[in-house]
Amino acid sequence: MIPCADPRAAYLAHKPEIDKAVMTVLDGGRYILGENVTSFEAEFASFLGTRHAAGVGSGTDALHVALRACGVGPGDEVVTVAHSAVATVAAIARSGARPVLVDIDRLSYTMDPDRFEQAITPRTKAVIPVHLYGQPADMSAIVAIAARRGLRVIEDCAQAHGARDGDRRAGTLGDIAAFSFYPTKNLGAFGDGGLVATGDADLLRRVRLLREYGWEQRYVSASEGWNTRLDELQAAVLRVKLRTLDACNERRSALAALYRRLLVDAPVTLPAERLRSTHAYHLFVVRTPRRDAFLQHMYREGIGVLVHYPVPIHHQPAYRELAPAGGLPETESAARQVVSLPLFPELAEEDVQRVAAAVLSAP
Repeated sequence: MIPCADPRAAYLAHKPEIDKAVMTVLDGGRYILGENVTSFEAEFASFLGTRHAAGVGSGTDALHVALRACGVGPGDEVVTVAHSAVATVAAIARSGARPVLVDIDRLSYTMDPDRFEQAITPRTKAVIPVHLYGQPADMSAIVAIAARRGLRVIEDCAQAHGARDGDRRAGTLGDIAAFSFYPTKNLGAFGDGGLVATGDADLLRRVRLLREYGWEQRYVSASEGWNTRLDELQAAVLRVKLRTLDACNERRSALAALYRRLLVDAPVTLPAERLRSTHAYHLFVVRTPRRDAFLQHMYREGIGVLVHYPVPIHHQPAYRELAPAGGLPETESAARQVVSLPLFPELAEEDVQRVAAAVLSAP
């Protein structure tokens, strides 16, 4: 079976460096918020081209902490999309605010700026555009709308490590950004991990207070806070893998280009790329109106395709009350039709050819 993603392959590709980094942490005896976390925060901020970063326990925590750092809380509304991992909405709900769901653009699968503007009310405090599958959202339009209406822009970059909008990386386009380092991400840890990035020193100060009990000095809580910290082992692994992130993304892009050449006549819709943007190709997502039959065919051929995401958030039992009148037609159509093909840097070109042949022979 060709897997859709293979985090173990990423480990094997960097095994000597990762093993050495892990053993250095274990031998050093400092396992929480030590030198590796501090160094990784600085290195990732430099990679992004922003001033500040703070590691946290997960991508969901990164979103929650970013929301709270921006002053979002009970009584507020936050606009986002329903075609995303449920973590996006779970973080908003955890902050006490109400998620307001809007539709996506059919080609990019990211937030439709016009729908965002139509959803703004006097209670709207922020917007979370999701750079889904590695495709940057239309940030020039979204940021312009938010600026006119006095709203915070919180980027969900969980799938967009290294993606660009023009010459700026995702994570530097709004007020603050949240990243996930789940093992299958373009930059993945060996467990949960996340990070908040911002160019605003005051937002960074609030993030650092929120991630560790509101401590300005140890054991003294100056304000509200929680426990959501990136640990030293994960930071050490991420530091090793960050060094080759651009190269790994270039490999993803090359494999995506190969898919495009091989599938030009395939009975599926290939992913679009927004003008002026650089897709990070976290996922290579095609579309077919006969998805059930397509999935069964691919499984029989030994191809580990997946669906991201089969159930829109407003159709999830926990969030059905968020469904807007008239539904979200583009979101619902995508949820019925999208399929993720195998894509990761260590994937062999021969395997891409095998996947493409299976797609071309689909009924």
